[in-house]
Amino acid sequence: MTRAEMRRQAQKGGGGRRGGAATATRDGKPPKKRFIDYPRFDKDGFRRWVPSWKQWLTLFLVFFGGGVAAVGVAYALTPVPDPKNLVSNENNIYFWADGSEMTRSGGSNGNKENVELAAISREAQDAAIAAENESFRTDSGIDPKGIARAVYNMARGQETQGGSTITQQYVKNVYLSQDQTLTRKMKEFFITLKINGQTSKDVILRDYLNTAWYGRGSTGIQAAAQAYYGVDAKDLNACQSAMLAGLLKGAGLYDPSIPANKERAVERWKWILDRMVITKALTPEKRAECTTFPEPIVKKAPASMNGEVSYLVETANKYLSAHGIPEEQLGRGGYKVYTTFQKDKVDLLKKAVDEAEAKALKPDKRPEDQFVQVGASSVVPNDGAIVALYGGPGVENNHHTNNADSTGIPVGSTFKPFVLATAMQSGVLTKQGEDGKPARINPDSRYLADDKAQIYTKDGSPAIGDDGKPYRQANESRDKPGYVSLKEAMKNSYNVPFVQLGQDVGGKNIENMAIALGLRKESLAPSSTLTFPLGTSTPSAIRMASAYSVFAARGQQADPYSVTKVEHQNKEVAGFTRKPAKTVLDQAVADNITDVLVNVAKNGTGKATNALNRPVAGKTGTTDDGMSAWWVGYTPQLVTSVGMWREEPGKSKLLSLDGTAGQKSFHGGGLPTDIFVRYMGAALDGQPKTDFPKADKVGEQVDSSGAPSTASPSPSASETAATAAPSTAAPEPTATTGPTPSASITGKPSPSCGGILGSLCPSPTRTKPSGKPTDPTMDPSTPIGVPPQQ
Repeated sequence: MTRAEMRRQAQKGGGGRRGGAATATRDGKPPKKRFIDYPRFDKDGFRRWVPSWKQWLTLFLVFFGGGVAAVGVAYALTPVPDPKNLVSNENNIYFWADGSEMTRSGGSNGNKENVELAAISREAQDAAIAAENESFRTDSGIDPKGIARAVYNMARGQETQGGSTITQQYVKNVYLSQDQTLTRKMKEFFITLKINGQTSKDVILRDYLNTAWYGRGSTGIQAAAQAYYGVDAKDLNACQSAMLAGLLKGAGLYDPSIPANKERAVERWKWILDRMVITKALTPEKRAECTTFPEPIVKKAPASMNGEVSYLVETANKYLSAHGIPEEQLGRGGYKVYTTFQKDKVDLLKKAVDEAEAKALKPDKRPEDQFVQVGASSVVPNDGAIVALYGGPGVENNHHTNNADSTGIPVGSTFKPFVLATAMQSGVLTKQGEDGKPARINPDSRYLADDKAQIYTKDGSPAIGDDGKPYRQANESRDKPGYVSLKEAMKNSYNVPFVQLGQDVGGKNIENMAIALGLRKESLAPSSTLTFPLGTSTPSAIRMASAYSVFAARGQQADPYSVTKVEHQNKEVAGFTRKPAKTVLDQAVADNITDVLVNVAKNGTGKATNALNRPVAGKTGTTDDGMSAWWVGYTPQLVTSVGMWREEPGKSKLLSLDGTAGQKSFHGGGLPTDIFVRYMGAALDGQPKTDFPKADKVGEQVDSSGAPSTASPSPSASETAATAAPSTAAPEPTATTGPTPSASITGKPSPSCGGILGSLCPSPTRTKPSGKPTDPTMDPSTPIGVPPQQ
């Protein structure tokens, strides 16, 4: 055909795709039909690639049918194991650092007893249902929303939530590991459906209550009833049942025996009772009978947990929980836990505490000697291993709180080295160095140490106290030594220089330094307060020893740890490799801090350590009204912290130590240091007497404004304030010989303002009294914990 004939044929509809018919082959026959017409033969352009509605429907049916088939196959192939073969009959075994056995606990041979549903009070059954799964009696055992939420969170890389229904929780407890993975969730889904279809609700509830973890080493409601209330499960009343049901959400968080949990436990107890009323499991009249929280009985521990062992196991278990092995999983047994604890050092630390207390305390003669508490910890620098701790006199003496890991006890002046380390590492905000950053100072820098001296903000204006008046800081003594070096101030533990240094450095910078050294943020007091540098924070003895180990390790920070290896069913559990130490301080800064603390131990408030006859560095700490007393000290080989306080059992209020051991004013240089000397002398017996490295020069001498013979050509406003401001609580210092003031206390700079504050001279605007001074922010170019580029 010619081209013209082809065009005419197309116009008549005899060929071409636009006419809707298939193009004929050369012999005039239509093309062979394809099994899948894709790309679509009779369409032009992009329309060839758009599937028809029939193709869309076919595709959907194929995938839907395939999915249903896959789910059906997975359901059929997922077996329901025999729970009798899954419950471990092994204890957990804990080992000392040398590999010898320390103790055994947990496992089904421990505190566990299965009972029939008829042997569990109806109140206990209803409380568990109200707390965990109100629709348990009627649902399919699956919470679709909960599963969808868990899958969505896993897809986003977030933590998933546990099983929402009682059936799901039972399946997770008995049949599966605690791993939050998609594979485990799918297995849980299929096993839950099978169990719900094959087993009655009463049997599921019975088995759930018999396998749930309640804390106190108790698996199952019967063991929990005995552990918390000394009764059988059939005798639990509504009030007791609601408390036990609260533990199902997490015994580590809701066990009211732990002081930090008490308020949380009471609130959940009330909520569960109210839910029982809403679900008609409890009448309002019966609910009204539960007005007083049912306090559990005193915790009983097996003889294998006597002495310090219970505190060691608790510390190791906390470490395991933080690394992915929760308490309820440990309670099922089968773990071998290899710890860092050295038996000889644990025994020596306990002996040191017992001997020091026996010598100094007479509780039958002096009321002030009653309720004395001691917490201590010993850590290896540059490694982080906790080799010993003293948590208390033992659970056999009804002491269940681990004092070595307790927070809430102010550390006092043992916090001051962190302030000095911040000033030396990151600099003071009152002067710029040659590089334009805050000037890094050295321990020779001089600060006013007079009792009741005025404190000033970094811009030279008076710091304002909570009463709205200019703030004056007191020392322990009423002396007025004038301007002293920070090294001398540390030796005598003067408060005034370090409160002023805290203003010059910035509270937020000190906070960041403390965290970099290993303290937990939640244990720190607000860094914006004026007294933050004096140790109003409450880290544990373990964390204080760990933080001081950075100085002993010449700037290397290693997180404290208590577990070296874990095995489960004879297979090693991943995730317990020790993290390498990291640099958070310049070596020269750490060495200078050590040099300052050696002076404290040798010539200052810690000179009782001279009895060790070896190089020692450390710092005493005493808080207002004698609420606590500390000594944290170290040699190149070992760091040990000792804290003391008074606290009546069952009450969270601290009592004053003043009068304890016959001392009118109780200090960290007394009994805490005595315990340190007794322990370290024995623990280091036979080890070489190693000197600390010589401290190289670091930073520059940056004297506080107003110091005599400063290099400043003219004084700043803070110089005027430091020399001219009269004290309302003490006579005017007589030793001040600073330069002639050139600015008034109102904060107005003189025309020649410069001096030591450099470009940070006070502005004409005075800081408003707000109760607390504005805290300077950290210079972003000088991050805490990272040595600046040299």
